[in-house]
Amino acid sequence: MRNLGKTSLRITEIGFGGAPLGNLFEMVTDADARASVRTAWDSGCRFFDTAPFYGYGLSERRVGDALREVPREQYVLSTKVGRLIRPGRQASSGGTDFKSPMPFHAEFDYSYDAAMRSIEDSLQRLGLERIDLALIHDIARDWHGERQPAVFRQAMDGAAKALMELKAAGRIGAIGLGVNGSDVCEEALQEADFDCFLLAGRYTLLEQKPLERLLPACVKRNVSIIIGGPFNSGVLARIGQPDATYDYAAVPPEIAQRAAALHEICSRHGVPLPAAALQFPLAHPAVASVIPGARNAAEVASHWQWARLAIPAALWEDLRKSGLLHPEAPVPQGPVF
Repeated sequence: MRNLGKTSLRITEIGFGGAPLGNLFEMVTDADARASVRTAWDSGCRFFDTAPFYGYGLSERRVGDALREVPREQYVLSTKVGRLIRPGRQASSGGTDFKSPMPFHAEFDYSYDAAMRSIEDSLQRLGLERIDLALIHDIARDWHGERQPAVFRQAMDGAAKALMELKAAGRIGAIGLGVNGSDVCEEALQEADFDCFLLAGRYTLLEQKPLERLLPACVKRNVSIIIGGPFNSGVLARIGQPDATYDYAAVPPEIAQRAAALHEICSRHGVPLPAAALQFPLAHPAVASVIPGARNAAEVASHWQWARLAIPAALWEDLRKSGLLHPEAPVPQGPVF
């Protein structure tokens, strides 16, 4: 267990990412969704993340259904604000593709009132009495382009204010951002007293740009990083497979080449690439947890097997010598468990 920023919350080093349970890219049965969450629980996971956007409410419903029968005080649950789920299906508009059977769509709204409503709506979908961690979702340029500065301002003046009030009232335990870009986290550090950032796909074995500015700033201010997308949305776990993705889209040639180089060095040491990818971020003192997503119990079980695998120090040395690892990136000194 690791502390979450300056809060009293403690989360497991390996958490559960709930996006696949919203039918991200492909359908997941209710039985597989439940088995995924319960396998994570039985393996020792005590940190579960979801969001209204994941399947337009479907992931929250499934996570809540699977966790409702276990003691609420024994785990930390996070969800997000920034999108309201509205009735009626609409065509997917860029980015991710949820094959959800739920007859809803998502609308961006980072206002104070929308954040308050979003939390209440999430509690209803989850069927649980409390959310521990609330994150402002997707306020970087990847979703908003030229409108991002205005969206960011609304989020800081609206949603952030709402979440700070809920935290002060004891209704949630921690607040932060859930984003795909490190720059917006750096900007947010100057705006509000956030406890953590869920950063997806940006501090991984494939890329380490946040090591230069964001991560040192977080260590200095005792702000935790939660690593989402440790496999960069799939490419590091499905290298060479036709369904491999990077940033939720087709894998660019230069990324495929870099992933292949990582795979070659890992194979030389008899280590599965996903095991190295899962363990690597946890070596940094700013990182509190890594939360891979899973579609079924077998995928969850593999994550925990990879976390327990002993990785020789020579592998990290070879990655650094090859230029695939940032010169200043800390590396694991042993398996997670």
